Amino acid sequence: MIIQTTAVSKQVETSAGQLTILHAIDMAIKAGESVAIVGASGSGKSTLLSLLAGLDIASSGQVLIDNENLADLDEEQRAKIRADKIGFIFQSFLLIPSLTALENVMLPAELAGRSDAEAQARELLAKVGLAERLDHYPNQLSGGEQQRVAIARAFIGKPKILFADEPTGNLDSKTGATVEALLFEMNKAYGTTLVMVTHDHALAEKCERMLVMDAGELKEQHKDVA
Repeated sequence: MIIQTTAVSKQVETSAGQLTILHAIDMAIKAGESVAIVGASGSGKSTLLSLLAGLDIASSGQVLIDNENLADLDEEQRAKIRADKIGFIFQSFLLIPSLTALENVMLPAELAGRSDAEAQARELLAKVGLAERLDHYPNQLSGGEQQRVAIARAFIGKPKILFADEPTGNLDSKTGATVEALLFEMNKAYGTTLVMVTHDHALAEKCERMLVMDAGELKEQHKDVA
């Protein structure tokens, strides 16, 4: 299993006392799988994604990424795992406004000290249909184009795992469908494990498995379950 959690819980302190966001989550995801995490707003799905990605630490339980227990690592070590093994795609794109499309895609590879950063970025931008937009800044690109840049950036590190948080949430339906198709196509081509948080059930059903969050608890739902 490339992702495994055992009895993962998350509590936070509020003015009204302790609030439990996640209750004893057990899950296992195989390498190469595509898994959607769905649920109502406030059900805990984005919190779970943050724990799986090592952006936050569970209050109790274990999160194993590629057989490494994130709780045993310090922030620097978790950052290395994210750099080496994980790609991210966010609803709000999170491109750097002062960098061109090419520079945005190159950045993770440059930070990792790779000498082929520009060549890889050019190749990926061509794959997402933006070969003619390399020198454009984010504010010169449509929402769909910005998300395609974000997809290219996510894949430049050749991640084992791709986390996507509402990847089409800011796009109209037609643009969203184009981005969805591209995301699954790229994911298949690179053999990446895809874990996606989405409120869009039609998108979720394109994944091999659906995990349903309900008030901080997890239940699994296969595609053949109504």
